[in-house]
Amino acid sequence: MAEGGGLRRLLRVLGRPVRRFGQAGPYALRPYRGYASDSEAFLMGRVFRQLAGATAIEGPEPAGNLRALGRRLLRWGARGAMVRATLDGHALTAETDRDGYFRLHWRGLALRPDASPWHRVAVELLGRDGAPTVTAEGAVYLAPPSSDFVVISDIDDTVMHTGVANAAVMMWQLFFKPAESRLTFPGVGAFYRALHEGGAGAAGNPMLFVSRAPWSIYDVLEAFFTLHGIPGGPVMFLREWGLTLQSPLPRRARDHKRSLVAHIMDLYAGRPAVLIGDSGQHDPELYAEIVRRYPGRVRAIYIRDVGAGADRAAAIRALGGGPVETAVPFLLSDSTVAMAENAAALGLIRPEALQAVAADAAPDPAADSPVG
Repeated sequence: MAEGGGLRRLLRVLGRPVRRFGQAGPYALRPYRGYASDSEAFLMGRVFRQLAGATAIEGPEPAGNLRALGRRLLRWGARGAMVRATLDGHALTAETDRDGYFRLHWRGLALRPDASPWHRVAVELLGRDGAPTVTAEGAVYLAPPSSDFVVISDIDDTVMHTGVANAAVMMWQLFFKPAESRLTFPGVGAFYRALHEGGAGAAGNPMLFVSRAPWSIYDVLEAFFTLHGIPGGPVMFLREWGLTLQSPLPRRARDHKRSLVAHIMDLYAGRPAVLIGDSGQHDPELYAEIVRRYPGRVRAIYIRDVGAGADRAAAIRALGGGPVETAVPFLLSDSTVAMAENAAALGLIRPEALQAVAADAAPDPAADSPVG
């Protein structure tokens, strides 16, 4: 891909939220995709302050995209803003934190399956008089009755090569490397599509992704998932880095993933789970802990071996042989095809999906080697 083409794609993605919501006033409202059970739902998002009266964002590419990007860069989180969101007739209000993020948790719902598993949420930014000043539309994913299990997956070094926490590296890989470059691990797209479809096909299993990357690159990750056909929304749980001039380093992410995975397991109490991570961090230890905490709930654990060394590999395999974990398939492998074969044997994916995973994992002689 020529650098000019990469720049055009980058501008298109980074300017997309501004163009999509068309909010040209002093505030912008950005809901992220949420998730739900039949009785609870969660949605978060962010309110931004931005320069009012800036140049219009409409216009042909690349000028329109460049103006949209400029507006996006010249905005910051709005603290203390009031947001109201309505789901299935139930309205909640929340106040944004110091970085402009809001969080909404509906309880006691009676959500029913619809034609689409995505349920619309009307989101409003309220003025001092309580009247809406900015509106946007969010969505939460309600697992359909056909779903068999929930997939909880890491992103960094599990779905894509290292670089997800480095926005500059990730954007270079995504937009300026040739389109054939392997930004994902071979076979990942087809494997995750197979898991989403389930053992009988068309299951619509919830796909939830946890990452240490900041929310500020949500839109880039969204584009990455779309580019590689990774299904399920995506619903992502990223970190709030909270960078300011007074605190220029990311906040510590103590128990970030542990609390999120436990929260998801509690929300989907009636469904088993498939857990996917990598050997480079603490995913194996965390998932072994989840098996002990939620006995009988974990259908399989897949750990991508990213070359952490023989000692680390032995330690991970020992986790899988623990007194509780022995009842749970616990596979450490650098091969997505091997994971898919195991999943097919367990009935988690259709046997016919193996051919698609193998084709997706086949080496492409025209592809550049990934940047780590």
